[in-house]
Amino acid sequence: MAKGPSQTPKIVNKKVRYNFEVLETLEAGISLTGSEVKSLRAGKASLDEAYAFLKEGELFLVGCNISPYPMAGYAQHKPTRERKLLLHLRQIRKWAAKVSQRGLTIVPLSLYFNERGLVKISLALARGKTHADKRVELKKRQYQRDMDQALRRRR
Repeated sequence: MAKGPSQTPKIVNKKVRYNFEVLETLEAGISLTGSEVKSLRAGKASLDEAYAFLKEGELFLVGCNISPYPMAGYAQHKPTRERKLLLHLRQIRKWAAKVSQRGLTIVPLSLYFNERGLVKISLALARGKTHADKRVELKKRQYQRDMDQALRRRR
């Protein structure tokens, strides 16, 4: 009996939306070993320090930490190795042009299993926020929270 997509965990990079302004998103496949997939099914991964970069016309994910799977034995993987991202060439070229011209960054938003059981990664083309941008966003969030509480009290 195979596990459904609802039973598998979704690894999310919570810091991205705070540190970056997300401009575009894209779903990509990722090249993994068997022990890495088993470890992902157990939810043992982190995208906190991860980013993607272009090398020789291909996109690679760096800094994604997938913990070793204890039952793998001798066929163990390196936790923070570079992993190739699977995209169409036109998608890579389009984002490569934007990253080189405008100084944008490619960061992962989440790592999950799709309905067919394949590992997919949601990528974002993002621009880094300044300290002032972050403060403005926190003030807006606090203002909205205060408004919601006031409305709840009135009811």
